[in-house]
This record gives sequence, C-alpha cells and structure tokens, in this order.
Amino acid sequence: MNQTDIQNLLDEPACDHNTAGKTGCARSKPGATQGGCAFDGAQIALLPIADAAHIVHGPIGCSGSSWDLRGSSSSGPQLYRMGMTTELSDVDVIMGRGEKKLFHAVRRAVERYDPQAVFIYNTCVPAMHGDDIEAVARDASKRWGVPVIPVDCAGFYGTKSLGNRIAGQTLYQHVIGTREPAPVAQGVLPTEIKIHNVNLIGEYNIAGEFWRVAPLFDELGLRILCTLSGDARFREVQTMHRAEANMVVCSKAMLNVARSLREDYGTPFFEGSFYGFADTSQALRDFARLIDDPSLSVRTELLILREENKARAALAPWRERLAGKRALIFSGGVKSWSVVSALQDLGMDVVATGTEKSTEEDRQRIRELMGENTRMIDDNDQGALMNTCREVGADILIAGGRYLYAALKSRIAFLDINHERDFGYAGYDGLVELARQLALAVHSPVWQRVRDEPAWLQTGRTVKRLLVEEV
Repeated sequence: MNQTDIQNLLDEPACDHNTAGKTGCARSKPGATQGGCAFDGAQIALLPIADAAHIVHGPIGCSGSSWDLRGSSSSGPQLYRMGMTTELSDVDVIMGRGEKKLFHAVRRAVERYDPQAVFIYNTCVPAMHGDDIEAVARDASKRWGVPVIPVDCAGFYGTKSLGNRIAGQTLYQHVIGTREPAPVAQGVLPTEIKIHNVNLIGEYNIAGEFWRVAPLFDELGLRILCTLSGDARFREVQTMHRAEANMVVCSKAMLNVARSLREDYGTPFFEGSFYGFADTSQALRDFARLIDDPSLSVRTELLILREENKARAALAPWRERLAGKRALIFSGGVKSWSVVSALQDLGMDVVATGTEKSTEEDRQRIRELMGENTRMIDDNDQGALMNTCREVGADILIAGGRYLYAALKSRIAFLDINHERDFGYAGYDGLVELARQLALAVHSPVWQRVRDEPAWLQTGRTVKRLLVEEV
C-alpha cells in the first residue's frame, strides 16, 4: 500500500469533516502507541469473522501482544480465537524466507483447521522488507482452493482508525459481492410479513451484547445478512451487497464500506447506536424509514412501545439508586456519545467525556447531548484523569480496563466499558444490565470503608486526648 492509497482511505467522502487537513503518518508522540496502530485496527475489525483462519505475518510480538483482546463472542466456530503467526525472526528477514514461511503457514492452517477463508495480516517488518503477500495469497488460494485474503496493514501506515478502513477496503475489494444470499427459509415468520435484508457495519458483538438486540430484528422481519464483523461468517460477508439498508454502528470505523455499497449498489445507510432507549428506538425507526415499508413502520412502533415500557418497569428500582449520580466517561469513538445518551436515560449526570479517538462528528453529537460548554478530555494521562474525576466530583469513572487500578487507588468507583468487559449493554435489556452494574459499582460498601478514617488513627487520637487531659 503506497501513500496515495493511504491518502485515499483518509479522504473519506462520506465524512462531513473531509476537508480538514489530514495525514497518514502523524508526528510521533510518546505514549501514542497504546491507542493502536494500523495493524491493530485492521486485525480487530476482521478477527470476529469466526470461521476464518487469521495469520499475522510478522514477529511474534505483533501476534502475542494483541491476540483475542476484543472480546467478540461467536455463537458457533471458535477458530478466530486461535492465534496464528509466521513468527519471523531476524534470520528469516536476512535470508529472505518471509514469503516461504507465509506460504507454509497458510498450508498448515488449511490442512489442519479447514477454514472457510484465510486472512493474512501484513506488519511492519515484512512490509519494510518487501514481502509480496498478495502474490503469496493468490498462489495459496489457487493451490488449496480456499479464499486467501491479503490485508496490507503495516503498523507504520497510520492509526488504528486507518487500520479499520484498510480492513473495510480489503473486504470490499476481495470478499463482498462474491456470493448470493441463501433464500429465506419457509415458515420462519408469518407469510404476511415481508422479509427485508439489512447489514450492520461496525458491530462487534462485544460480550455477546448484540444477541440482546437480534431477536428484535427477527420479530420485525429484518434478516441480517451480515454483522461486520461480530459473530460473522465468511459466507455472510460475501453477501453484503444484497442488503436493502445498512447501519453503521461504530461511528466512522468502516464508513467506507457503507459508502461504497451505496455508490455501487444503491444501498442507503445511516449511523446509529444500540446504547440506551432513545438510540435503540431511533435505529429501528431508521431502518423502517430507509426500507419504506408501511407495514414494517407500524410493527416497529408497536415493538418500540412494548419494549420501552417493559424496560422502564425493570429500570425503576435502579433509577432511584442512580438519580443524580455524577459519571465521567473516558472512552473515545462512538462510546464517547452513545454511552452519554444511555446514562441520561438513567437520570445520571455526565460531567465530562473523553474524546481521544473521536471524530468531529462524535464531538458534535456530544455537544448536542451535553451542551456547547461540555468538558471533553483528550489527554489519556492517568494522573490527570484522576485529578479531573476529583475536580468534577465524579461518583464513578466509566472507561477502559487500563484505568481500573488507577481509579481504585483513587477510591473512585469504576465500570469497564471497553471491549474487555464481561457484560453487554446494547439494546433495551442491555440498558437494564448497565443500570445494574452501575448501581452495584457506585453503592458498593467498600467505598465507605476505604473513605472512613482508619481505626488506628482514631485510637491514636483518643489516647492523645486522654494524655492531654491528664496533664
């Protein structure tokens, strides 16, 4: 991938801020690598395709330091959880054995695991060395009759966000449009309900949270051809071009896929979220609006009314415990605004939100939800973040797992919202689960214990007072 290709991916026509100055290789900044490189972004975008083999072509550190961290759940195949790498050494690079090792790695993956496809991820070392992964993929695919997809995503190309776009562009060039969807099975839904095909782009099924929302689509007669890429199968990705409407779930991560499908196949799309009442209901309404089926619109409104009433009843006891509590959210991208909406549905006060990886559209949504003077935090320094929590009087910090111990040491309640989490918060039921976890975290009895004065200090003061009185 050359500089022109990178710039074309960065110049996304569907982004409102496309005219802003951008560059593929930003000036290095200490600590910036914890935000992820292009390889990291491409890998986490494609890794949840569960029935494919994913081979990292590079040194062991690229695979060993990043494998299986996303937390995406699969309802079937588990092959995606197996780390595969060519484990290039300095001798391999010096002797030019990279392409040979990669070819044999593909052979071993195909023969041992029988995957539906093989993804090859290029990393910094083979990219600088000049390994031709496209030629290897082409020859291996011809040799074993299995689709082998080259993903040219060397880390030095740019940021994690760029890696997401590289992954989307790779799928669009090599996978999407290569298979037709299977016919709808008879008897699944009443005959009077017309089935409509849709896609979800940027939905990763973290902790299985989309399984809370999927039954709603089934009830409405919306057949999800593919969730790109949570709980996805390779054959599903191949059929994405036949959808009637697309939803971009994770902000701008794969906007280029939705835009390309609109340009080439006329498929409309919208951006949305499944966090909170308002956003979940709006997403379902937007599907009905784009598909323009009167019957679907009526069923959608009835379903929304039923689900919101049911969830509000379940939320009543949790709302009482959370009302007026102050939360600070430190998670960029879509969660910088979508979680704000969910917490507002619970009656909480969001005092600040992180925007480290947020686009200008994300920031604008934050302003719409929290006002023009809202506090946005770009600095990921842990000490500064803890000081901000104390300054704004936050009752709980909602962030990624790497801030857990800093929050606990600062005696601030913490909830993990990133992809390492154990609970899913999408949809109406997910909001109830979010409320429960927030209440358990904020009202844990440990906070009163750790904030009370230690017993030995109280005893010491009592002894000192008695001595003074005797004197």
